[in-house]
Amino acid sequence: MTDLKGELASLKIDRSRGASVGPLGWSLRLLIPAALLLLTLYGLRIRQALSAVEVETAKASLTTGASAAEAPAGTPILTASGYVVARRKAVVSAKIQGRLAWLGVEEGSHVREGDVFARLESTDYEAAVERSRAALQRAEADLVENERQLRLADRLEAEKVLATDQRDAAASRVSVSHAAVAQAKADLSFNEAQLQNTNIRAPFTGVVVKKMAEVGESVAPIPPGVTISSASGAIVALADLATLEVEADVSESNVARLGNDQPAEVSVEAFPDRRYKAILRQVIPTADRTKATVQVKVTILDKDKDLKPEMSAKVTFLEKEKPKDANAAAAAPPTSVVTVPKDAVVTRDGKAAVFEIREGKVLLRPVTVGVERQGVLVVRSGLSGGEVLVSRPPETLKDGDSVRVKG
Repeated sequence: MTDLKGELASLKIDRSRGASVGPLGWSLRLLIPAALLLLTLYGLRIRQALSAVEVETAKASLTTGASAAEAPAGTPILTASGYVVARRKAVVSAKIQGRLAWLGVEEGSHVREGDVFARLESTDYEAAVERSRAALQRAEADLVENERQLRLADRLEAEKVLATDQRDAAASRVSVSHAAVAQAKADLSFNEAQLQNTNIRAPFTGVVVKKMAEVGESVAPIPPGVTISSASGAIVALADLATLEVEADVSESNVARLGNDQPAEVSVEAFPDRRYKAILRQVIPTADRTKATVQVKVTILDKDKDLKPEMSAKVTFLEKEKPKDANAAAAAPPTSVVTVPKDAVVTRDGKAAVFEIREGKVLLRPVTVGVERQGVLVVRSGLSGGEVLVSRPPETLKDGDSVRVKG
């Protein structure tokens, strides 16, 4: 029993010797918390990187001196919406009622002024012309006979063989024959004109924008002022694409800001990356009381084949360029212009802004933008040039968010 107690006592740990720890023990005690701290920080960095929004970048460019003159110029005054229309257009119909026998055009066909592009059935009119010609020949034959009888009556009257009344009667028959010939000629001219009216001719050079009848359909003259949508009995709608312009509605309060030959830029929804030079041609001298607007007509100066009538358009009127004094221009400091890609500009709370990237986070910066050309916007205030911006920022991106650049 005594031996068992002794053996158990020998296995007991001496707690009094724990205070004496060697150098290796202290190193382990310090390294373990440091390693845990590093792992925690590394995990946070990984978590932050994984939660960051992946974005593409763009850069604000600063152009100074002579090159700045090549940057987009002109300050926008106001913007108006409207439609592309042809200044010269017409709904073409026949001058007479009839059935369409031939139609030689389709939508998009080009026609020249005076070209016959459709014909009506003309059998009845051809018969009427032949009948009129026969009536004219008969009237002319009667005239020849009555003139012969008048000459005979004149000779017999001179020989005292024929009474004066009989001679006068012969003269009257000649006069009636002259009238009959004139009437026959008029009837022939009328029927020939009716026959010509079966040929439908282009009133001006242009393009067929809509075909409104097919062969076999009855067509008829239409009254003035009929539009494409309300035309009934018409054959085609024709437009001169060389006269394309924009009709836009401008608020009454802004009309006074426009002047003669006001410069402008036109963009259409079909080609949002294109800008067409334009100039104000006319301000209609009456307002629309229901919309409180005034219609203006803007001539497109550099139109191309892609523009089509009835396209939705936006007109941006620009401030006129003021005459420059050569001496003042020489003494003036170099002009600087800041430009950014259009995709980098967003609207937040109704105002234009950009997201600048700084140390992995974005800073929302309000900006004032000017005119746009070829996908580039002039920044009038808010940037100094050289800033790295977010291109096409998502709607959910907000000030202070973490981001990482694609690639």
